[in-house]
Amino acid sequence: MLGERLTKLRKNKKMTQQGLAKELQISRSSLSQYEINKRQPDYETLKLIANYFHVSIDYLITGNIYSESPDEMWKELLDPKTQIFFKDLQNAPEEKIDELIRFWEFIQERDKKK
Repeated sequence: MLGERLTKLRKNKKMTQQGLAKELQISRSSLSQYEINKRQPDYETLKLIANYFHVSIDYLITGNIYSESPDEMWKELLDPKTQIFFKDLQNAPEEKIDELIRFWEFIQERDKKK
């Protein structure tokens, strides 16, 4: 889950929650909530975290280091209108998440042809 990956990335850099929160310009309590999977960061915060640790949003959300979906896909999935969907996605098995990503990429390609 995202929280475990975020914690691992932070600890690998030997950072405290307070130190990382300061770097990302977010509150320590928000970071703590992300790490224990009580809250989900929005797209902009995920992008900040991904950039800071030099990983993809795909990795943060799915754990897949070999996949790099377009930022637009994540921006749409993480839109507040679709947050309820994201909550379900967070607990989905990795193979289902990969399938959903492929399906979304198919939809985007189809829409480009219109």
